Amino acid sequence: MLPTTTIFTVLMACLAQAAALEQRELGGVLICNGANAKGHCEYAVYELDRCYNLPAGLINNAATFAPDGEAFYCYPYIMQCGGICRSPTGCTMGAVDFDYPHKFNLTAVGWDKYITSFECHRNTTAEANQ
Repeated sequence: MLPTTTIFTVLMACLAQAAALEQRELGGVLICNGANAKGHCEYAVYELDRCYNLPAGLINNAATFAPDGEAFYCYPYIMQCGGICRSPTGCTMGAVDFDYPHKFNLTAVGWDKYITSFECHRNTTAEANQ
């Protein structure tokens, strides 16, 4: 039989790990050059309200753009950060969040060849509903 202190220590370690998982940072995005998270992929947690150029090899070549499930969304852009939008049809495909149906296959909407940069923002509407 295990001593009470050993059981307590194991229980506390499990609780600490569970708490760390629940407190994930906002801004995690998986970006891959293949659909369905295939090919070359990069995952990072990005600071909100800041523009990021896609990493080399993924610029105009990102079929997967998948934000994590927390309350935030991202706007993919066709121009580099700080660039001037010159597209007559707009420079973003709109907001992409965890529930976006094509996040694992941007080829379905033709944006795999356009995405160059992005910025993410907190979803204040989702927080108000919680």
